[in-house]
Amino acid sequence: RRLAAKAGLKPQLVHYYFRTMDDLFIEVFRRNADANIERFERAVAEDPSLGHLWRLNADTRGATFTIEFVALANHRKAIRAEIARYAERFRAAQIEAVSAALKQRGIPADRLPPIVALLTMTGLAQVLALEEMIGLTDGHDTTVDFVEQTIAALDGVPPPKRRR
Repeated sequence: RRLAAKAGLKPQLVHYYFRTMDDLFIEVFRRNADANIERFERAVAEDPSLGHLWRLNADTRGATFTIEFVALANHRKAIRAEIARYAERFRAAQIEAVSAALKQRGIPADRLPPIVALLTMTGLAQVLALEEMIGLTDGHDTTVDFVEQTIAALDGVPPPKRRR
């Protein structure tokens, strides 16, 4: 009812399209997830560097959205299944991009497995987003600077300017 009121619609219309709150949540998640995969694929086509992959993963808005839905999924099985389907699709696209970036730079998989690089980037982005959500940012700039310096060295480009 609150959603309908906010959208200027009659509650019956919202219930017609979304029989349950889970249906509504799933549709919101799907739309964002599909758009995210499309953005990711376009962005990687434009710039397949490790630095760009890091920046895509380090976007706290995306991480925050995912974290919120994962929290919701703890209590809603249907949402959990939808997130898992999306995560598998997105992980495959990310692994493909990271594998190609590492291979292009001559970094063998036994030195830096693509899944390790990906989970390090993704995990760090999620931790930073979680902490930022509660106002804890001590050490974030130092950590991001370190990651960006390391990735720049792997990419063979000058490191980005230091954060303040």
